[in-house]
Amino acid sequence: MSSPLPSSASLPSSVLDLAPVVPVVVLEDAADAVPLARALVAGGLPAIEVTLRTPAALDAIRAIAGAVPEAVVGAGTVITPGQVDEAVGAGARFLVSPGWTDALLEAMRASGVPFLPGVSTASEVVALLERGVREMKFFPAQAAGGTAYLRSLAGPLPRARFCPTGGIGAESAPDYLALPNVGCVGGSWMLPADAVAARDWDRIERLARAAAGLSAGARCR
Repeated sequence: MSSPLPSSASLPSSVLDLAPVVPVVVLEDAADAVPLARALVAGGLPAIEVTLRTPAALDAIRAIAGAVPEAVVGAGTVITPGQVDEAVGAGARFLVSPGWTDALLEAMRASGVPFLPGVSTASEVVALLERGVREMKFFPAQAAGGTAYLRSLAGPLPRARFCPTGGIGAESAPDYLALPNVGCVGGSWMLPADAVAARDWDRIERLARAAAGLSAGARCR
């Protein structure tokens, strides 16, 4: 049986305001979820997107939600209404999708938690604005036009705000965060595969701290 939805008091008002950088986490072993989440939180990145790309993902979300209360754990790569229910039932406090359909959008809206539907074109942004959605994931960010594309959208579509994700690293993140229509960025550069495999949580904490500091500097420009 799914757990009840989190109370409204425990939910973030906006995914984009959780943190300037949202780590995008792919976990093969749910046993790594709690120490990984603790390392990210200690480094200053409390918002954690666990992607539903592996069989361990839901158990990882459940573990973080139960053992790391200072983390705000969400589910990424949500592509079906069924996954919406499963993710929220496991304890996800926000949802992120690489794209959207009306059925998926309806399910995410009905879930009661904040969500970011994915877009990569101006038409998709307009369609979401028509449906009352103003906060979106821009994906795949680098391949879809990067900062130049997002800067071009700011003039005609000023109500839309984005979390660009896809191909963003430590060097390019500040350029995205400096844009007026970007609230946060998603990325995995603070989670190198060899560090996760070695369970080197100290290294991940250091990389998370550097990412958090990098984003703060970008916003002071």
